Amino acid sequence: MFDIRPTTLGDADAVTALLKASYENLLRHDYGGEVLARSLPLITTAQPRLLGCGSFYVAVAAGGQLVACGGWTKERPPTGEVEPGLGHMRHFATHPGYVRKGAARAIVHRCFLDASMQGVDCFECSSTLGAVRFYASLGFVEQERSTLYLPGDVPFPYVRMRRG
Repeated sequence: MFDIRPTTLGDADAVTALLKASYENLLRHDYGGEVLARSLPLITTAQPRLLGCGSFYVAVAAGGQLVACGGWTKERPPTGEVEPGLGHMRHFATHPGYVRKGAARAIVHRCFLDASMQGVDCFECSSTLGAVRFYASLGFVEQERSTLYLPGDVPFPYVRMRRG
């Protein structure tokens, strides 16, 4: 069982540590060494805007360890566009020691509940290659495979998925 709570700016270091532990371990199975070497420094830092938005969460295990994070926004990354009824899943990660133990799933369900109270009934996400099965198990359907270019023109393959 996990406690799910919204993040604060004070969680920045712990969320960054969680992102690093997760992505360094879990992404290496689907991405080459060069892609990881160039992308990890860009994707493993907690984003202050998400931490303070009220809809980005952490799963906290007994003892206070943060074991998963993720959330949703109405704004489409990176454009900031808002489409009525549509939410966007954001920056999910699970500590390698807690994969398939329900922490990230609990956060997703919290996102669905909170979003529904704000009139959001459809979601999009940009899934890493390895997370496609996770999102599919939650009702997301693959829309397209593409490449996102991170700052510095770093190519990062992803799968755009949609639910609802």
